[in-house]
Amino acid sequence: MSDAWSPTQYERFRAERAQPYWDLAALVEARPGMLVADLGCGTGELTAELHRKLQARETLGIDSSQAMLAKAPQGPGLRFEQQDIATFQPAEKLDLIFSNAALHWVPDHPDLLRRLTGALSPGGQIAVQMPMTDDLITHQTASELARSPEFRRLLGGYVRRTPLLDPIRYAAWLYRLGYARQHVRVVTYTHLLESREEVVEWVRGALLTEYQKRLSAPDWDRFLARYRQLLIPQLEDEHPYFYVNPRILLWGALS
Repeated sequence: MSDAWSPTQYERFRAERAQPYWDLAALVEARPGMLVADLGCGTGELTAELHRKLQARETLGIDSSQAMLAKAPQGPGLRFEQQDIATFQPAEKLDLIFSNAALHWVPDHPDLLRRLTGALSPGGQIAVQMPMTDDLITHQTASELARSPEFRRLLGGYVRRTPLLDPIRYAAWLYRLGYARQHVRVVTYTHLLESREEVVEWVRGALLTEYQKRLSAPDWDRFLARYRQLLIPQLEDEHPYFYVNPRILLWGALS
């Protein structure tokens, strides 16, 4: 499958996408000489800022998209690698595993959290933010379109559903994995977009990439046009458009 991630498209709403990152970073307890991994780092711009904020000894940014990593900055103690975050295994134990808007692409969260916890040093921290958007009309419309006869065939039956579960389950998993202190909360972020048409552009930068990379260019163009045709009438025609985006934030520190 092709790399459908576009730095330009994703960063079209740069400020809006950055706020959850910094809310998550605010939960992290900075310690001297930290070894940090940022899973799903994208272009790495925020990774570099996190590296400076924590004054970390080394920060490794991991992303599967070469297009995103091509924009990654350079700096002392900062490096980036193209990897699948689902199989990430660090060469040495880490003090912090940080992941903003990425782990919802990875299945089997109980096993994932166990593996990531095993990669932490004693007293290590995990900080994760994921969008909780499957029930939004934007995502329901994409799922319904993917299940339509034409696109079900072209997509081989693929329908994107995130593996997120109830926040209480995440809190229980963190406790059982040995996180003596933890913080789990759901935040509904609100954004004022220029118009309802901008909602399509927002979703193009994330969810719809999973459909784009599975379709040929002409089929993708038809999918996107049909998606827009289906979604726009379901949204209020207001200027600016009030867009909500709920997200779950998880933080824990091992004993």
